Amino acid sequence: MNLPPSTNADELPPEDDAPWISDDPSPDPLTGSSAQRHSAELFPVPPDEGSRPPTAEKPAAGSGSHHQAIGPLPLVETAFLASAASLMWLINTYFPPGPLLRILFPLPIALVYLRWNLRSAWMAATVSGLLLTILLGPTRSIFFVMPYGFLGVQLGCLWRRRASWGVSIITGAILVALGTFFRIWLLSLLAGEDFWGYLIAQITQMLEWGMRLLTNWGWVSLGALGQPSMEWVAIAAILSVLFSSVVYLFTVHLAAWLVLERLGVTMPEPPNWVQMLMEE
Repeated sequence: MNLPPSTNADELPPEDDAPWISDDPSPDPLTGSSAQRHSAELFPVPPDEGSRPPTAEKPAAGSGSHHQAIGPLPLVETAFLASAASLMWLINTYFPPGPLLRILFPLPIALVYLRWNLRSAWMAATVSGLLLTILLGPTRSIFFVMPYGFLGVQLGCLWRRRASWGVSIITGAILVALGTFFRIWLLSLLAGEDFWGYLIAQITQMLEWGMRLLTNWGWVSLGALGQPSMEWVAIAAILSVLFSSVVYLFTVHLAAWLVLERLGVTMPEPPNWVQMLMEE
């Protein structure tokens, strides 16, 4: 951000999403000459206290010039966490350990946002997608970026702004559900098969099993409900995807709360009933 000569950088409101140092050439405060900065100088080094980086540092006592600490730390962290997210997806593809790694998929990108800013988070998601494109091909890399890449950016944004767990879980569940429908559509397009029809068939069998169970228990008379219509089956399929997405986002929040707390990165506190369950 290029500041007018009469403006003090410490008086400006903080900006979460804007780069802290502009990419455009700006005059050096000491020499007054304009020069293109090195790529490592585009990121300032954050202070020790807290995880929120300042837009500028205060000058040291007794110093007549205004200096700003710069370094390659954000660039290195972004590259490291992007490669970590890609590595988890790669391991889960060939040696799936169950749902354990799936819970951690969006956390590296969310951590990049919490440590730095929106630009770094999108860089991490993009680099992860490019790495997976080289290693696994474009199709599987797309399945990572949508929804987990976008989910990491969304969770980092909401956690940075101290949104409640309910808001972040609901919005994240909608994004994961959209990613599930996008995956079904893309797989159906590439394979030439109707995978949505397979899902509808599974939901139909589940509804028929539930009706038979209610009939055997005597709660529903035989033939009272009849054959479920396709509209109700489609609604049940959408609700099942949304429910599984909400459960997944809740486990992601629990894992993030346990992991980020040990890393010294703050995120919104869970509800009181969650804290009581974790303490017990």
